[in-house]
Amino acid sequence: MRKHIFVFYLLLITQLLHAQNVIDLTGEWNFQIDKENKGIDEKWYARPLNDKINLPGSMPEKLKGERPSLQTQWTGSLYDSSFYYNPKLEMFRRTGNIKFPFFLTPERRYVGAAWYKREIHIPSSWKGKRVMLFLERPHIETTVWINNQRIGSQNSLSTPHEYDITTAVRPGTSTLTLRIDNHDSCAKVGQNSHSITDHTQGNWNGVVGRMYLYVLPEISFKDIQVFPEPDKQQARVRMVIQGSKHPVELSLKAESFNSDIPHRVPEITQTFSKNDLKDTLEMVLPMGKDVQLWDEFHPTLYKLTATLTQANQSDTREIEFGMRTFTIQGRWFYVNGRKTMLRGTVENCDFPLTGYPPMDVESWERVFRICRNYGLNHMRFHSYCPPEAAFKAADRVGFYLQPEGPSWPNHDVRLGQGQYIDQYLLEETIRMTQRYGNYASFCMLACGNEPSGNWVPWVSRFVDYWKAKDSRRVYTGASVGGGWAWQPKSQYHVKAGVRGLNWKSQRPETMTDFREYLDTVKQPFVSHETGQWCVFPNFNEIKKYTGVNKAGNFEIFQHLLHTHGMEGKGQDFMMASGKLQALCYKHEIERTLRTPDYAGFQLLALNDYSGQGTALVGILDVFFEEKGYINADEWRRFCAPTVPLMRTEKFVYTTNETFHADIEISHFDAESLQAAKVSYRITDAYGKVYSHGVIGQTDIPIGNLNHIGQVDFPLKDIPSAMKLNIEVRVEGTDAVNDWDFWVYPETVDFTSEETIYQTDTLDNKAREILEKGGKVLIKAGKKVTYGKEVVQYFTPVFWNTSWFKMRPPHTTGILLNPHHPLFRKFPTEYHSNLQWWELLNRAPVMQFTDFGKDFQPLVQSIDTWFISRKIGVLFEANVLNGKLIMTTLDLDSAPEKRIVARQLKKSILDYMNSENFHPEQKVEIQQVQELFTKVAGSPMLYTKDSPDELKPKIK
Repeated sequence: MRKHIFVFYLLLITQLLHAQNVIDLTGEWNFQIDKENKGIDEKWYARPLNDKINLPGSMPEKLKGERPSLQTQWTGSLYDSSFYYNPKLEMFRRTGNIKFPFFLTPERRYVGAAWYKREIHIPSSWKGKRVMLFLERPHIETTVWINNQRIGSQNSLSTPHEYDITTAVRPGTSTLTLRIDNHDSCAKVGQNSHSITDHTQGNWNGVVGRMYLYVLPEISFKDIQVFPEPDKQQARVRMVIQGSKHPVELSLKAESFNSDIPHRVPEITQTFSKNDLKDTLEMVLPMGKDVQLWDEFHPTLYKLTATLTQANQSDTREIEFGMRTFTIQGRWFYVNGRKTMLRGTVENCDFPLTGYPPMDVESWERVFRICRNYGLNHMRFHSYCPPEAAFKAADRVGFYLQPEGPSWPNHDVRLGQGQYIDQYLLEETIRMTQRYGNYASFCMLACGNEPSGNWVPWVSRFVDYWKAKDSRRVYTGASVGGGWAWQPKSQYHVKAGVRGLNWKSQRPETMTDFREYLDTVKQPFVSHETGQWCVFPNFNEIKKYTGVNKAGNFEIFQHLLHTHGMEGKGQDFMMASGKLQALCYKHEIERTLRTPDYAGFQLLALNDYSGQGTALVGILDVFFEEKGYINADEWRRFCAPTVPLMRTEKFVYTTNETFHADIEISHFDAESLQAAKVSYRITDAYGKVYSHGVIGQTDIPIGNLNHIGQVDFPLKDIPSAMKLNIEVRVEGTDAVNDWDFWVYPETVDFTSEETIYQTDTLDNKAREILEKGGKVLIKAGKKVTYGKEVVQYFTPVFWNTSWFKMRPPHTTGILLNPHHPLFRKFPTEYHSNLQWWELLNRAPVMQFTDFGKDFQPLVQSIDTWFISRKIGVLFEANVLNGKLIMTTLDLDSAPEKRIVARQLKKSILDYMNSENFHPEQKVEIQQVQELFTKVAGSPMLYTKDSPDELKPKIK
């Protein structure tokens, strides 16, 4: 980290041309916590402080502050207060072992004022010049004193705090004092805003970026903004100068600095007379016919050198920019005139090691390149704006950014009701565009996330203001959920309600899309927080938390798993649930790509979210590292510039049917494809090819809904129940995608079932047969009561069960041993796949809490990690003197339609009649009986003493 910051300083000094014009303020400062907020009254700016701290950095990084306790008042809503009362979590409420389940546990925490002081030495060469103080990413409000003279206060959460201290300093030694206050009342943006909340980065105190003094000449640039006009092969440069009432000369030149083909723009010069001097001066810089444009495929950047001269004084600045337009035509975005679909993720300021976003370009380049490797081209910053390093990195990688005003004005703040937030958000976004507006990656802007209040008129005025002021990007009022109102003035919409899968009520298929929900939308529509499919925690990740935040939440979840006798199951649960999570992301993304005029999606998220109850929604962990169940190559099959798509009515067939699929290509690459050949092949699990061929050869323009042809494959020669795979490829490119489908016999012989007693309960006959050493199959279905409190869908937990107060579903897939002989005639993997939908969706589960630590069901449902009950839908056991298989899966209804259930029943019965039927586990008859009689207590542990949106009243 320190190395990266040092590189920043070198770049800074180069920009300002003379090293003697900059004084570094990093290093040791005097320091004191002002817990009682009495420092101003007691004039701490005029007295010594009693501690030391190194800056840049945060108080938690320097182990300043207090260890969290049960009395800690967090910055953020706690929807699930059960932690404070749940007896099973008592050990984590003990002093010395306090850990919290709803987000990471910080090593240190402090909210309030803290004072920082040091001496500064002003050289004599600075006499008569404007002296400025620069503080990058302080948190939240800074107040500055020089030699006991108060300079002012600032509270930007998005841009550096800069102070003109000219009148307060003189050559020689002066004392610089900072008071930093991180109480959320300093900005009043909303306690769940990702700019301040403990759910993600944490509410820290300090300064984490560049810190220095610098001088400006008497005349200088105050602001330079570059407005590219690629269609005219020129850039319009608008400049604000300060300190001059006399004629000035301005010169501009530019040069590409990161492209394979260098391009130098000749210098132009213009003199502005006294009468010409205005608030803003404008010059047009011809870029020439060889101008190189910036986009995701060719992120060419230029460095503009602007020089202001008057008599013997001058000021020179260097500005990075890219020649690009980001516009809207109809329902689509266009980058430099090319239709573009946004494939994005939401970044939530989750950086556990530091507790704040990276301040160096290299770290952000890593993040963007990982996202690019997973087929993405876009990132939304949820209710916060990243530091300048992020824009620099995105410019170099070629990534389209949507920063937001640093506010989630909900819960404790309302927008459009005359509160402080109304003016603050407008002023803050002005600061953001002034500071970062020249970066080509800054393509979109919203005021924040999901506001409440009289917010629609406010965001309408917000969008109108920005449309008139700055045409370099496009604007939406706010990023909102599906229940929020439409925003009539927005140029594009980031909204939920048009996302997800309909598998709760319909079998998996790929015929449908979202067109019926978008027919009336006239602007580009980008889905808000797509996905949110959960995976079980990866406990191997705990050791990665070596910084200011520790994974106490993961330790709690691991403890709950161990408590229920599943100590060794964490990795298996994570892998199995991860396969289901990836499957859901694949089908939701493909459904989006199949939809006409769907301009983009923003995943929540490519990586995990540490807070709001712990939302493990990423296929990458919070560090943007793989978990092991899907890699970038596999992900890019369905999330990339070019993606083959398949429309088919189902994924389960019998041998008397023909597999039919229509093939389309979604293509948003740099160029159209000419005479593209699209081929397919169908294989089994061992790689045997059953069919292959060319679907079609045609030109593929930019866009989706490019129909190529169809595949028809008669299934009459498939010899047995089998999983097949169809792979579709655009020859000569990296574009390839595939889908599994299942084929079962047209008819099933159940003559063997006559030898097995089948029932739906543990009746007297079942007991008698088991006593005599016989075999029993109990198909209990909904008659089971012990486990009835668990709601299982085929799809996994959404976001997490804590934040949404145990809203179903409560499970994240299944785990089984596919090599067990019971599954010999029922091809399956160790995890959920589409053929299991028919069996698992809304299927009751059994709870095996009383069956013993070593008991293992044949098909185990993976419970929410907040409870981790041992549950399942199928088990075998030795009971009394006999052998039992019991299931809650529906194996009998509508066998002519439910061919998967029919086939599993066949596989179970054949297994029970085979010599391989030897259960290894013994279960008491009373334990089986209690599955029909026992009722589990409710997991809803919320109390009236601690309303969900209030801090716990802990004494």
